Amino acid sequence: MTTIATPRRRFRIGRAGAWVLVGVFILITLFPFYWMLRTSFSTNGALPSHSNSLLPAEGTLDAYRRVLGLSSVSEALEKGGSTASVDFWLYLRNSFIVAISTTVVQTLFSALAAYAFARLRWPGRNVVFTIFLSALMVPPIFTTLPNFILIRDLGLLNTFLGIVLPNLLMSPFAVFFLRQFFLNISTEIEEAARLDGAGHLRTFFRVIVPMSAAPITTLAILTYVAAWNDYFWPLLVGQDENVRVLTVALGIFKAQTPNGGGPDWSGLMAATVIAALPVVILFTLLGRRVINSIQFSGVK
Repeated sequence: MTTIATPRRRFRIGRAGAWVLVGVFILITLFPFYWMLRTSFSTNGALPSHSNSLLPAEGTLDAYRRVLGLSSVSEALEKGGSTASVDFWLYLRNSFIVAISTTVVQTLFSALAAYAFARLRWPGRNVVFTIFLSALMVPPIFTTLPNFILIRDLGLLNTFLGIVLPNLLMSPFAVFFLRQFFLNISTEIEEAARLDGAGHLRTFFRVIVPMSAAPITTLAILTYVAAWNDYFWPLLVGQDENVRVLTVALGIFKAQTPNGGGPDWSGLMAATVIAALPVVILFTLLGRRVINSIQFSGVK
């Protein structure tokens, strides 16, 4: 009885080098996140003397206790932290209000606009879409001053509406992203819905939206992350503590130095870790769906 030798896979130096290079890039990308975690579990006073250590300096959860308001002022001073009070839960609530309201309204109106550009026939549709899409080439900083003046004149400074209004209705990228998907849906399905007496709105909500759940969810995730991480615009129009979002609060917390020394780095990193958790959880659970939807929609 003869045995058939299975061909052995050749070791390729180029392939091994490529994997090593990818591994190096992954380590470089993840190291700042590890250093953030390492600092958050350290004692603020021990950080200067353990600056080269890869392990937490006198590992403790005191920074998280300070951020969450579970430690007193005397305990914070003893650990080298800041005496400034941080209403973390208020800022977290404000960030959720801004991010969720922006995500829901912008996703809805962007989907309606994308459907109009993809399916409805009206004069000048392609010209209007080209002009609308050209807004992607305008840097956001160019529209910051006009938007600020408009919000100020409307009396919406230091309000949630003033923070979300410039990005509330739709964005060129969101419309383009969903339009690419809607163009790939067979028109026969819509024609069948019209034969049953459905109008455009009923066809959109009863037929198109259920079939487009994946890309719409992907757009909602991307919009939520962008709204959650936004810093400059909320800093301009939301300086009041009642509407201050978490990203702005972290910047203010960094500027408050304990006892005339350096910033409370361990407390700042602990707050940053907690602030990043919602986004990390979203991408952990739905990251593959985001990638697949972007590839399917033809966005490169």
